[in-house]
Amino acid sequence: MRIFLPGEACAHIDTGIIERTNLAPRCALIKSPLIMKIDEIDAYVTVIRCQSLQQAALSLGLTQPAITRRLQNFEEALGVELLDRNTRPLKATATGRIVYEQCRVIQRELDVLREIVATDTPPVGTLRLGVAQTIADIALTDAMRGLKSAYPDLQARASTGWGSQLLQRVEQGELDAAAILLPSNKTFDEILLARSLGRIKLAVVAQKGMLKKRTHALAECQSIGWVLNPDGCGFRDGLQRTLTGLGLALKLNLETLGTELQLQLVADGNGLGLVPLPLLHASAHADALDIVSISDFKPLIDIWLVHPRVLGKLQQPVERFGAAIERQFKEARAQRAA
Repeated sequence: MRIFLPGEACAHIDTGIIERTNLAPRCALIKSPLIMKIDEIDAYVTVIRCQSLQQAALSLGLTQPAITRRLQNFEEALGVELLDRNTRPLKATATGRIVYEQCRVIQRELDVLREIVATDTPPVGTLRLGVAQTIADIALTDAMRGLKSAYPDLQARASTGWGSQLLQRVEQGELDAAAILLPSNKTFDEILLARSLGRIKLAVVAQKGMLKKRTHALAECQSIGWVLNPDGCGFRDGLQRTLTGLGLALKLNLETLGTELQLQLVADGNGLGLVPLPLLHASAHADALDIVSISDFKPLIDIWLVHPRVLGKLQQPVERFGAAIERQFKEARAQRAA
């Protein structure tokens, strides 16, 4: 495909090659067109993302010499060095950063083209999903089961982690979608689409009978301390911000992963806990705990489904995955109301 505009650049996409050349007003081609392959662009973007030739090669399923050749070809086509090879980890030069951003634009446009020409055949290959651990505890099993039933030729892979880390992996193209917990006012990069699947209330909990049945302020609970997730957890970050705003420090008694373990430790009197209500009601330790009403801390967090704007054939599986998570949380709320 060739596009000719007087005095402008033209683009030629043919069997994975992008050709760009300046045209005179009469569309006369110059003798030294700029020619590059799409796989060279992909190689460069992956190297910048991974900051390592070895990791980039593993990500693309190539040998290190192969990805090195693609990078060299790309730099020769542009006539400029894109990487500072004296730094570890590898970093782009100033020009390389600009080229990287433009390459991401090209990749997104190519994704749009692929979506336009995609057929109605069922999706195949791999769907890479990220799921916050709290969401996984409540909804992952049924969501994965639904994907397997609806798309038997699609291999869905899920990994758990903190919301901010999973969001970064979606932005960098390492995940196709993520279901994460972030504040309702969160803003996202323009390359992404994000929609809220619902809102979760968090409860402050204490050992049964530890505190009187009344509303407390965070300052009153300061001496008790907390049992929380390790640093990076959105729940903990929200509490930390509120305490800082009140001029208080976070007194951390224990930090550990696993909601059930945390609730057991709280039930044993090791401090206050912060837990999503659906997990509290499903816990074996619920009867040994009291929900503490806090006047100056009303924690809420949204369930977000985040993915690139263009997913091609993976769009429907991702939407089904999000719908399954949304349904599971609605059912959990209905069970609590009953």
